[in-house]
Amino acid sequence: MDRRTTAGAAHPTPSPRVAQPISAWPEEMRPRERLLARGPAALTDAELLAIFLRVGVQGLTAVDLARHLLDELGGLHGLYDTPFDALLEFRGLGPAKAAQLTAALELGRRYQAVVRGRRPIVDGAPAAYALLAPHYAGRRSETVTLLLLDSANALIELSDVAQGTVDGSAVYPREVVRRVLAADATGVILAHNHPSGRTQPSEADRQLTRRIGDALRAIDVRLLDHLVCGEDDYYSFADHREASLAR
Repeated sequence: MDRRTTAGAAHPTPSPRVAQPISAWPEEMRPRERLLARGPAALTDAELLAIFLRVGVQGLTAVDLARHLLDELGGLHGLYDTPFDALLEFRGLGPAKAAQLTAALELGRRYQAVVRGRRPIVDGAPAAYALLAPHYAGRRSETVTLLLLDSANALIELSDVAQGTVDGSAVYPREVVRRVLAADATGVILAHNHPSGRTQPSEADRQLTRRIGDALRAIDVRLLDHLVCGEDDYYSFADHREASLAR
């Protein structure tokens, strides 16, 4: 077994096995094709990283290699905290690939620093919609989005968690909880767009609100609102005192 050492700790890679190459997978399962068809929010962290890695190593696909890297480093937080020299210790990451990954991670850090330096205050539905309207502009499919806020209602992060119709999207409460905990958010505004322009919520919208609200209450985080966004208008669950939000 190939073993690599980082900062004094051994990092074994999985034993080589016969792996079907990604090019032989059904097209709807390949990460790059899924991203093109459904958008980046539909992919796991490992699948996104696999697109960056492009190729695996003997016996392991790029997805296998990406999963192993994230498992060893403790997920995306660990990946961001790993210096260039330590990345070189992992099988499948040569100097060129490690340098590209380090550069990409540094761009992410710098972007977050810019965002933190001018974080808007989201103190109600109008402020939330001002951020969401340009985010949704031109989209032809429904996208479910989180606005993660700190205790002063300053925006920490705006991120998409699913694409497709709300009742057909894979909007997993555990993924929402994971992102909230990673951002150390204390409040959340849930949102999704209706490309048709109609902003009246459906029963599926209310069910989604209940599911996400229940999951957030379990970690003592408030679901502040759910916005259904059209091209030039929105519906706010909080403003309409929707029971599904107030549970």
